[in-house]
Amino acid sequence: MIAYLKGKITQKETTFVLIEVQGVGYFVRVSVPTSELLVENTDCQLHTHLQIKEDAHSLYGFLDIQEKFLFLHLIEVSGVGANTAMIILSSMTIAEIKNAIVQENVAAIQKIKGIGLKTAQRLILELKDKIKKDYLEITAISSTSGGGHTARIMKTKADSLAALMALGISKTIAEKNIDAVIKKHGADISTEQMIKFALQS
Repeated sequence: MIAYLKGKITQKETTFVLIEVQGVGYFVRVSVPTSELLVENTDCQLHTHLQIKEDAHSLYGFLDIQEKFLFLHLIEVSGVGANTAMIILSSMTIAEIKNAIVQENVAAIQKIKGIGLKTAQRLILELKDKIKKDYLEITAISSTSGGGHTARIMKTKADSLAALMALGISKTIAEKNIDAVIKKHGADISTEQMIKFALQS
């Protein structure tokens, strides 16, 4: 599992970038907001998700760890694939998407290309509680760490989740174990420690 890439943007288009990492060029699909923030011939770090199918291995990249978390939530919803998730992330800001789901604003979600009534309703039904939970976790982490470590802690959680899933643990169980680790040991621990403790849960 590739958790992130750190290298130089050698080509940037609206929906993808080429990032060179130690002489290897990676084709990474990105949302429009992420693409707009990237600059060719500059170094950057992208949080990534590798999707493996029989006919293709696809990398999706995100500058903001929150965008990656939201992407992972979106692709869990029945009928929402990775491409649809990227369209959603390109059509609204992260805050707008979360607010629409939490406030059960079906009309706002339906305005997104390719999203019908049933899909909009499923998004709300399946993600409302998860997004509320994420918000409470981020708020709690920010209040205890002064806000300075929030991004790093969220990245540790994302990397740990990816590693556990790569080991064959389901996403639901992995998330449950990580939550248990944070409750017992706190959130400000290394990725290696979080994975080790989660495997012992």
